[in-house]
Amino acid sequence: MNSFNSFVDFVIGRKSEILNLLVQHIQLTIFSILLAVLIAVPLGILIVRYRKLSVPVIGFTNVVQSIPSLALLGFLIPVLGIGSKPAIIMVVMYSLLPILKNTFTGLTNIDPSLIEAANGMGLTQTQVLLKVRFPLAMPIIMSGIRISSVTAVGLMTIAAFIGAGGLGYLVFSGVQTVNNNMILAGAIPACLLAIVLDFVIGKIEYIVIPDGIRTTSNKTKTTNKFFNSKKFKLAVSLIVLICIVFSVSTTFVKSKDTIIVGSKNYNEQLVLGNMVASLIENKTKYKVERKMNLGGSLVILNAIKADAIDMYVEYTGVALVNIMKKESISDPDTVYNIVKEGFKKDYNVEWLKPLGFNNTYELAMKQDLAKKYNLNTISDLAKVSSLLDLGCTMEFANRMDGYLGLQKVYNLKFKNVKGIDGGLRYTALQNEETQVVDAFSTDGLLQKFKLKRLVDDKKLFPPYYAVPIVRAEILEKYPDIKPVLLTLAGKVTAEDMQKLNYKVDQGEDPKTVAEDFLKSKKLID
Repeated sequence: MNSFNSFVDFVIGRKSEILNLLVQHIQLTIFSILLAVLIAVPLGILIVRYRKLSVPVIGFTNVVQSIPSLALLGFLIPVLGIGSKPAIIMVVMYSLLPILKNTFTGLTNIDPSLIEAANGMGLTQTQVLLKVRFPLAMPIIMSGIRISSVTAVGLMTIAAFIGAGGLGYLVFSGVQTVNNNMILAGAIPACLLAIVLDFVIGKIEYIVIPDGIRTTSNKTKTTNKFFNSKKFKLAVSLIVLICIVFSVSTTFVKSKDTIIVGSKNYNEQLVLGNMVASLIENKTKYKVERKMNLGGSLVILNAIKADAIDMYVEYTGVALVNIMKKESISDPDTVYNIVKEGFKKDYNVEWLKPLGFNNTYELAMKQDLAKKYNLNTISDLAKVSSLLDLGCTMEFANRMDGYLGLQKVYNLKFKNVKGIDGGLRYTALQNEETQVVDAFSTDGLLQKFKLKRLVDDKKLFPPYYAVPIVRAEILEKYPDIKPVLLTLAGKVTAEDMQKLNYKVDQGEDPKTVAEDFLKSKKLID
């Protein structure tokens, strides 16, 4: 009962955000389904006319269906950037197969005698298709559309991974913060949306299927006269058209004098991204679009390279080792100067001044286990690592300033390395599914779970000072942004950041947490 009340309180407190994300999800899903129908149905008709094309076309859609969704997004991001475009393309590509196959099957599995009779009446091939084949195939075609529509609702939750919004934002954020209320607030509306969408398409199916094919009683026919009327069909068409136009306008059009601020997909980045966005909103005349909760460093870097976002907060060590592929350096000023010069040269991106705190990587574990093996440093851990499992982010597992570097410098050889995203790695640690976790020194969950933090005694991890970075073109176009952002320089300590992260871990809204901090520092009104 307490859990239910907690969930209700969460929904009431965040109702405007949940409603906004639901609207985004509906827009993205409907637009994707309509686009898939407009592609798959004509393509199905084409391969019925030219049967030799059916094998390669259906084979291609089968191959697309087998590609993991995140991998497909990874291929699309360098070409289309982040946001709604790659998300819509992904969902459309996954939606093609059921509609295409059902269209092809429905049009080809018609009783030959009916086709022969139509030909005997002197109908052309086009007339046979439109007046005989297509109406008879409609139940099967609509079945494919219904399957794709329900699947599209679930697939669109992944859109949040690349900043397209939707209910997936709540699901991803809930996973990162180990917040079941947030996960449910995203998952339950998505489930309800799938049910409602299936119901609506069922009604549309009833309208488009000819009377002679439907098997219904006279009572049902009488009851549904309204649904068969031209006025109702016109109203449905107008509603669909409005949804399409609204979706396209809000998804693809960037307003004049709008700054796009991005963030990576964990709490600290959500706070910092909102901090930068709110500061610009409060101190300038420009509008701000927030593209929060994107993927890791390389995803967001591709976004800024593709001009899909204008700025975000990056870490000096991440840029040096993970992006520029250079050896780790311990001096923070040297690291800052190298990345500042490199990003300007390679990406035309400016590094401003550090915010003040150093969010370095750490390895952490439960206090009792550390005490059992007398572990205080990573070198101590190396002696017993073969007995333990590491639960870390997938990015950490593949970085030289992560597990690859730990293997090289410390000769760490864990029994198992489990790639786990976000706050789930802390959950796995508490459930004793893993014994060691990668962490950021400012993680609020370190405080929440009271973990033992091991000292990096061989100085593998470089300094990770947080710095706002901005496309040089934006600073030239909007020169008054730079002095506003520089007011943040040196204002955020490591202690500040850990407290802010902990607040978000406890369920507070990152935007509210960020703005409260700015007000406490008298940076905004």
